[in-house]
Amino acid sequence: MNDPQLMLQVVELARQAGKAILPFWRAEVAVTAKADDSPVTAADLAAHEVIAKGLRALAPEIPVLSEEDCNIPLSERQQWQRWWLVDPLDGTKEFIAGTDEFTVNIALIEQGRVVFGVVAMPTDGRCYYGGQGIGAWCAKADAAPQAIQVRLAPAAGERFTVVASRRHSSPQQEALLSGLSRAVGELQLANIGSSLKFCLLAEGAADCYPRLAPTSQWDTAAAQGVLEGAGGEVLGLDGQAFSYPPRESLLNPHFLAIPAAAAWRERLLQLALTM
Repeated sequence: MNDPQLMLQVVELARQAGKAILPFWRAEVAVTAKADDSPVTAADLAAHEVIAKGLRALAPEIPVLSEEDCNIPLSERQQWQRWWLVDPLDGTKEFIAGTDEFTVNIALIEQGRVVFGVVAMPTDGRCYYGGQGIGAWCAKADAAPQAIQVRLAPAAGERFTVVASRRHSSPQQEALLSGLSRAVGELQLANIGSSLKFCLLAEGAADCYPRLAPTSQWDTAAAQGVLEGAGGEVLGLDGQAFSYPPRESLLNPHFLAIPAAAAWRERLLQLALTM
């Protein structure tokens, strides 16, 4: 299977899902709480239907694990070699709040590793996509895609920028940031919702994204593909490559998203081991 060509087809599908979301944006959309108290709206479900149907048409042999259709027994998922990992609307809380910081996330996983990921931003038509060994791009609406790459250090006169969640932190994360500041100097925090946090790193607009608070597999996989294609990496706090093996829980362990060749990489990993 030609993964780069398949990736471009998924880019178009993610944009179609974004178009299905937009009629509900900043409208009086009903919000329902799922079993884990996370919110779901008609927009999430509309995007899920577009993606599920589209992926079945593109590659009917590849199963789909979506946030809106995730009650698949582990015994079944353990048989999968390749699967789609999908968040039809990442950043539902941002969507409900009326901000534009929500995305459509689609990743292709093979034996637990990200092959490629696509992150589409419905409100402006922007789309990030890429994978390790493939490259990474940002395509704005009606414009030619531009290759993107992580930065290894801030530009002269700029501070080291750490991407943080607008809604989630933890005492562990605050301790890690304090230690990082001692290593690299004063930090500038960039707060943004959804998987756009990874994309800031991928396009060289930030330096590090530590996450020592809960996420689910569909929150991270697509943007991890983009970051890896741009020269970044996602690591567990033990320094091991971040992966998505079939397991009972679909929650992620804590992780660090960073440029793979950054000079401060080892210092950060030393700090993480103390967390």
